[in-house]
Amino acid sequence: MTNKLAIIHTTPVTVESLKALAAELLPEVEVMNWVDDSILPQLVANGGQIDEIEERFLQYAQIAEKAGASCILSACSSIGELVARVQPKLQIPIIRIDDPMAELAVNSARKIGVAATLETTLQPTKRMLISKAEQAGKAVQIDSVVAKSAYQKLLAGDKEGHDEELASALRNLAANTDVVVLAQASMARVISQFAPEEQTRFLSSPRLGMLRVKEVMEQL
Repeated sequence: MTNKLAIIHTTPVTVESLKALAAELLPEVEVMNWVDDSILPQLVANGGQIDEIEERFLQYAQIAEKAGASCILSACSSIGELVARVQPKLQIPIIRIDDPMAELAVNSARKIGVAATLETTLQPTKRMLISKAEQAGKAVQIDSVVAKSAYQKLLAGDKEGHDEELASALRNLAANTDVVVLAQASMARVISQFAPEEQTRFLSSPRLGMLRVKEVMEQL
């Protein structure tokens, strides 16, 4: 029987890149995608109140389970904190895409930058880093930046403008921190355009998240 991985997205932007990663790292696994692009606008409007999304997110996870998924990947950092809430209601593991990235950041740096284009993603990412640091018994300093105008450009279809603005904000943050965490999976694309030695200053969630999925699915 083929193992199936279900991925829950809040933007179509992450679908193809995560499918490609799954094909590379988990070639035997069938991937199913659920996309709800109404979630982020709702969170922007309500100030990041994920309680409003919880029931819907649980339903997607339960539908994925009924569809035969043996593991679920939650691809959105804005609703990452819902993963721990819905896990007890599922029979299969659900993985928060940015969890391994946060662990690596805390283990490898004391001064951590967090970059986002959405305020709704920034706070959950910072809370996760603080929680991981507490678990590790380590003091970390967190500096952050929200490149709001980059997100507006992306919504308007100006991908190049988004990438340029975000790249500038990322480089400024990297100049004053040990490592920079990208709060959104969709931002990884911008880093891929940097020189290899510069890329080492940044951590993004897609590959690390998919490697965690691989670990978990190999143990099933």
